[in-house]
Amino acid sequence: MTISSLIDTPSELTDAASSKTAIVLMTRVRLARNLTGNSFPGWAKPAQREEVLAICREAVAASAPMKRSLSINIDELTDLEKQILVERHLISRELSGAKSGAGVVISRDQAFSVMINEEDHLRIQVLRSGFQLKKTWTAINELDSALEDRLDYAFSPTLGYLTACPTNLGTGMRASAMMHLPALVIASQMEKVVRAVNQLGMVVRGLFGEGSDASGSIFQISNQTTLGESEEGIIKRLGSVLNSIIEHELNARQKLLEADANKIFDKIGRAFGILQNGHVLSSSEAMNLLSLIRLGVDLGVFPDANRCVIDRLLIEAQPGHLQHAQRGEFEPGQRDLLRAMRLRGEFANFTKPNFTLSSDGPN
Repeated sequence: MTISSLIDTPSELTDAASSKTAIVLMTRVRLARNLTGNSFPGWAKPAQREEVLAICREAVAASAPMKRSLSINIDELTDLEKQILVERHLISRELSGAKSGAGVVISRDQAFSVMINEEDHLRIQVLRSGFQLKKTWTAINELDSALEDRLDYAFSPTLGYLTACPTNLGTGMRASAMMHLPALVIASQMEKVVRAVNQLGMVVRGLFGEGSDASGSIFQISNQTTLGESEEGIIKRLGSVLNSIIEHELNARQKLLEADANKIFDKIGRAFGILQNGHVLSSSEAMNLLSLIRLGVDLGVFPDANRCVIDRLLIEAQPGHLQHAQRGEFEPGQRDLLRAMRLRGEFANFTKPNFTLSSDGPN
């Protein structure tokens, strides 16, 4: 497998056959691990980074979930290839900026990826579409155990797994869900939700993590602390918070419909019209319009089967994927024209909205 074939293969997040659910688009669990006796990547010399890269790459490739995986040196990728991997959440923006001695190993189905020499020697992650916290945790636990059999992890009996950033000490685990929360945004309730989530030891970020915007009303909710709590405890507590947010979003949708359903249907109808006929669409505007169509699916305005199409377009409308599809690199203004053309094509035969139908939407 090459980077080109991997990009051209549907991922866990872009495969239309994947299970898609309302509100929760994606579940991710990530583990930070380091090798004992080795400097953290930020302090290591180039030769040390290369040595760690070789050791980790061999161990990862030998583990069962990563058989026939793709191993890549980051400095061998083009800027566009790195951007696409960031948009698919397979590498971080920090790793994409690494110069040498850094790499990533990605499974064939793109559900597993292991970043090497990002902030830590290893950033192991598993992605699953929809709300699958326990399954995602089980999968990453098995991979972590397999790697620990081959690598000597830096571990302290009192501090747990040793990490470059003190906030990751302990389990070294970050579990998160990417959630679609349009009703809470429309009702101006997100600020209140963010405050409540922070008080529970969780953090809310945008689509691409820390420092990114919540385009398309999409937010990442994850645990903030890892020290002094078990992996199982973190998963259980995060699951409880996520279920509470789902309930708040569903209640917000119901209240919006009861207060003025025509207002919501007007937003959805206008979004549909622009996607069918617009000629210039920025990435942010496209995300917000697709968000409204996804809300329409959840409310029964469009068939439930169309949700997976919208979830795919939320990724494919991003700048990197858009340019890859057009086999070139384009200025932002050109991308806005190409994005509109692509979405007009997608929505030309899209099911027409049926505003006589309405439902509370699935959980």
